[in-house]
Amino acid sequence: MSSTTAESHLAAAKTVLSTVGSIAAAAMVIRTVSNDYLPPEFQDYLSFGLRTFFSRFSSQLTMVIDEFDGLVNNEIYEAAEVYLGPKISPTTRRLKVSKPENERSINVSMERNQEVVDSFEGAEFKWVWVVRQVESSGHFYNPRDMNSTLRSEVRSFELTLHKKHKQRILDSYFPYLLKQAKSLKQEKKTVKIHTVDIENLYNINEAWTAVNLDHPARFETLAMDAELKGRIVKDLERFVKRREYYRRVGKAWKRGYLLYGPPGTGKSSLIAAMANFLNFDIYDLELTELRCNSDLRRLLVATANRSILVVEDIDCTIELKDRSAAGAAVRDSEPGGNHNQNKVTLSGLLNFVDGLWSSCGDERIIIFTTNHKEKLDPALLRPGRMDFHIHMSYCTPCGFRLLASNYLGIKSHELYGEIEELIRSTEVTPADVAEQLLKSDEPDEVLRDLIEFLTDKRMENEEAAKAKNGVDGELLGEKGDESQKQEEEKQEEN
Repeated sequence: MSSTTAESHLAAAKTVLSTVGSIAAAAMVIRTVSNDYLPPEFQDYLSFGLRTFFSRFSSQLTMVIDEFDGLVNNEIYEAAEVYLGPKISPTTRRLKVSKPENERSINVSMERNQEVVDSFEGAEFKWVWVVRQVESSGHFYNPRDMNSTLRSEVRSFELTLHKKHKQRILDSYFPYLLKQAKSLKQEKKTVKIHTVDIENLYNINEAWTAVNLDHPARFETLAMDAELKGRIVKDLERFVKRREYYRRVGKAWKRGYLLYGPPGTGKSSLIAAMANFLNFDIYDLELTELRCNSDLRRLLVATANRSILVVEDIDCTIELKDRSAAGAAVRDSEPGGNHNQNKVTLSGLLNFVDGLWSSCGDERIIIFTTNHKEKLDPALLRPGRMDFHIHMSYCTPCGFRLLASNYLGIKSHELYGEIEELIRSTEVTPADVAEQLLKSDEPDEVLRDLIEFLTDKRMENEEAAKAKNGVDGELLGEKGDESQKQEEEKQEEN
């Protein structure tokens, strides 16, 4: 190559570099001037105009997904936030990592202005999380996002794609994103138990207070009949998969369970196992704290989807039988009577369980527990209200073997035969058996003490049954004597 040619190339390169430098310097000057002297509204207008001009010559399309639609949360924004968290592109340089107090999982999410590329059905889509600072408006208050209001930020996702994929995004990608985000959120979720906050009952966002549910109960560890456990698990799995079925038949997507049986048979443990199995929150409702049916409806609206609403000891917490007007008047007139208390009625509860208000939410389970099923009004027990009645029985040989495996770590023992025979003939709760198994770490010692406990328990049960039969016999005898006396008086009169 001649020196003249080299010099010409060098001169051309210098010219190009000089031009680029001049353009860059001019751009910096323009940017500085616009930021310092032009109002934000004009800057946005200018930026929008430039983007619109260049977009006419581009095959790319950008979809903007704002955090809010007015004052309402944007579901697609929330889904994108969850869905994109675990995704990292080669170009990603910054991520946000957090762990809320008392939560199990670590949250990973995009940092502002970072790019993530996602693939779907052979196409690539580029996501950017955009956070823009805006001038705070003192008279404006957004009750749905206190954090954003205070920091004066407007947040959105920008999704860039080829124009030919627009319909695929709307028809397939966004539904897929919503479904995946729901699944991811459910996997990371920490199960909580909620209780009513009476002082904030009329604030729908604060009517319930929550703490983490750390109950270790699982179906694998429940001391109950294996066949019954299998039926319950199958019923729960079928319920959560039938969204479209419930819509097609025109029913609210809910299911009612009645747990009944003696105290100590594991009703609360079964509820915890159901919550852990489904990863559903529990809402523990105490009816005696409510003043009227409207309070009940207000609490129902404030519960979240994919949750379990529990009313324990339904027969004891409130009088559920319909009351006559005369009876009510008598009670109100009694000294110390307070007609303003316990105004939740049977009709109000039925409407709560199976009426129009029961459809205010999806994928909900309602559980009532009772020690005395016979005390409940039949209207509360029919299918559509309590769909699945689960009898929590006394301990069975199968339940004992599971408890022994859980507490003692053994599958068999020479004393099992005698223990199982005693359990078949003795009304003893799983809670009683578990308490005995906790007393020592030595299986031989524990099992011998359990045999002694079961023997004594059976004798107590037999004595109690004899005493009851004796009282019943005396009552029958007194009734018989009274009837005979009345008959003799009639004969004398005749």
